[in-house]
Amino acid sequence: MRRTSQFINTNMYIINIVENYSLNLNLIVKMLSTFSLIHSKYELINLKKRWGLSAWLHINLMSSNHQRLNIEQSEYNNNLMYDHSKFINRSKLYENKEEFYHWLVGFTEGDGSFSICHQKKICKEGEGEGKYRWSLFYKIGQSSYNLRALYFIKKELGHGTIQVESKTNMADYRLRNLDTINEIIFPIFDKYPLLTNKNFDYLKFKKAYKIMTDLSISNEKKDALLLTLKCQKKPKNYISPVWEKVNYVVNDTNTAKSIMSKYWLVGFTEAEGSFYIVKKDSTRLVHGFEITQKLDILVLESIARILGISVIKKKTYNTVVTTNSRAINNIIAYYKNTMKGMKALEYRIWARSFNKYKGNYIELNKVRNLIRKIRLIRVDKFFHIKYNNIKD
Repeated sequence: MRRTSQFINTNMYIINIVENYSLNLNLIVKMLSTFSLIHSKYELINLKKRWGLSAWLHINLMSSNHQRLNIEQSEYNNNLMYDHSKFINRSKLYENKEEFYHWLVGFTEGDGSFSICHQKKICKEGEGEGKYRWSLFYKIGQSSYNLRALYFIKKELGHGTIQVESKTNMADYRLRNLDTINEIIFPIFDKYPLLTNKNFDYLKFKKAYKIMTDLSISNEKKDALLLTLKCQKKPKNYISPVWEKVNYVVNDTNTAKSIMSKYWLVGFTEAEGSFYIVKKDSTRLVHGFEITQKLDILVLESIARILGISVIKKKTYNTVVTTNSRAINNIIAYYKNTMKGMKALEYRIWARSFNKYKGNYIELNKVRNLIRKIRLIRVDKFFHIKYNNIKD
C-alpha cells in the first residue's frame, strides 16, 4: 500500500487548511475522498476521531468509492453533436476509454507538448554516418501541486514515466519509447484530432517518427530530413484542419458542439481554466471564470458558445471570461462531477461558496484565501509536502 502512504502528509496538510473553514465537515470528507486524497480506512478513522463523524458516513464513503456505474459505450459520428449533458460525470473517465481520450487530448492542448529532440553523438565503430541521436517526447507538464493528475494519466495509458524537478517544483509525464508512441499515442490523436495550433506540432512529431523508423533511409539522410523538419516554423495564423468541417466559422452552439466534446473541454479547462473570486470594490467579492489563449480564436468562440459567455479580444491575447451570476450558475452545472485533477477541489469549494455565500463579503474572502492556500501546495515525488509559502 505504498501509494496510500504517499498521500498521507498531503491529505493532512489539506485537512489542516480546511478544518477551520466553515464548510460542513461531512462535505469536506466527501470532497477529499472523491478526489482520491483519502485512500485508506485508517485515514477515515483518524478523521472520525478528530471531527466526530459518524460510522455510517465512513462506510458509505468507502463503498461508494468502489461502485461502478453501468456506462453504455458511446458511438461517435463526426456528423453528430457531442454530448454536453450535465449528467456526464468523471467516473466515465475510468470506465469509458473513449471519454478519457477526449479528456486527455483537451488536457494536452493546454499543458502538453510533442517534442523532436537531438544531441550530437560520439560516433563509435559501426554506428553509422549520422551525427545525431534523435528522440521523440510526448510530455505533459504540471506544477507538483497537480501531480495526481499525471499519475492518473500514466495509469490510464499504462506506460510512461513521471519526473519531479525539486528546484522548480514542476513535474511532467513523459513517453519516449517509439513503439509505445506508435501503438498508443498516434491512435488517440489521429482519432481525436487536436483543435488548437498544437496540431501543427503533432503532425511534425508524426513525420519525425516516420523518418526515424524508415530503414531505407541512411542515418546521414535522416539527420538532414529531421533537422529540416525540426526547423519548420508554425505559420502565424495556423488553424487546425479539424475546423474545416464547419468552414472555419462558429456562429452557434450546435456548430461548437459538433467539433468540441464535453470531455475535451473539461480536460482543457483543467489545464487552462481558472475558477476564482475577484474583488469588485471594497465591499463586494464575486465569482469569476476564465480561459485565456494567445491564439486559437475558434477554440475560444466554441467554448463561449457552449458555456454561454463572451469572448473578449485584447491586444496580445483573447479570453472567455465572466463574473455574471447567471453564467456562473450555468458553469457550475456544466462542470459538476467532471474534473479529475486538483482543480476539481478548487471547483467544489468555489461552486459551493457561490451557492452558500453569494453577497457575503466576509465569508467569500475566507473562501478566496482558502483557494489561494490550496494552490500553494507543492509535493515531492512521494506526495510529501515539500514546501509552502502561505501567509495567513
